[in-house]
Amino acid sequence: MNEGREAKNRLLNGWQLSKMHTFEVAARHESFALAAEELSLSPSAVSHRINLLEEELGIALFIRLHCKVELTQEGKRIYWTLKSSLDTLNQEILDIRNQALSGSLTVYSRPSLAQCWLVPMLGDFTRRYPSISLTLLTGNDYVNMQRTGVDLAIYFDDMPPNQLSHHFLMDEEILPVCSPEYAREHQLLASLDNLRHCTLLHDRQAWSNDSGTDEWCSWARHYAVNLPPSSGMGFDRSDLAVSAAINHVGVAMGRKRLVQKHLERGELIAPFGEKTLKCHQHYYVSTLPGRQWPKIDAFIHWLKEKAG
Repeated sequence: MNEGREAKNRLLNGWQLSKMHTFEVAARHESFALAAEELSLSPSAVSHRINLLEEELGIALFIRLHCKVELTQEGKRIYWTLKSSLDTLNQEILDIRNQALSGSLTVYSRPSLAQCWLVPMLGDFTRRYPSISLTLLTGNDYVNMQRTGVDLAIYFDDMPPNQLSHHFLMDEEILPVCSPEYAREHQLLASLDNLRHCTLLHDRQAWSNDSGTDEWCSWARHYAVNLPPSSGMGFDRSDLAVSAAINHVGVAMGRKRLVQKHLERGELIAPFGEKTLKCHQHYYVSTLPGRQWPKIDAFIHWLKEKAG
């Protein structure tokens, strides 16, 4: 008698847990037919399992309508509790898998930083961590890291996205750059005033989707320089403006960290010397809170080392 009462009062056992999987799929689809398709069962088999589970729990989980099923209020409570438990379990499994310095790592970066600074150094990272499989994605927008599977993102801005963990990477300075030929043609080495007769090259998404001519205007205000009346030529990436400058199209506002190698090779010159302006914006790395995985920490540590 007592054993029977204990069995009846036991809320969940192994058999019921197996039926909970069927319930989770049916609740997610709100359809026995779609659940049957996912589980490779017949709709009647799904219905039979749900009926047994309801009988054993003593709770009505679904309302059966003519063409569909809907969760009862009790069913909704159980579904969301089950979903939350599965999400927590999956996160624990993910955390355990990522405790080693191995596996995949997805990095998102602003395109210009990736092209001019990050990609040329990646060989060093792969030599140090050969068991980490790296994927690099680029874009000008703030990425939804949870939805896209991005492990860390590198941005250039002064307002980090909320609800993320942030790591300072490095500051930046800007200065005008052009090809030696363009500087000679427009006599830029002779006078700063000659800039008025040049084509200015703008990164119109320097730190947001609508930075416009902000970089040039900020620099000109700082040095009391009159800019040409024309707005010049615009790009959505700093490296494209720099590429145009290398090819004698005009004068770009270069980010010093991204144009340093071009200056060292003589492809670009700074015609007005070290008239730099420190940016309010800086480079920083964002990660999802709580993801202090060794491979993520290793990449951030490596980035900071390279940033000096």
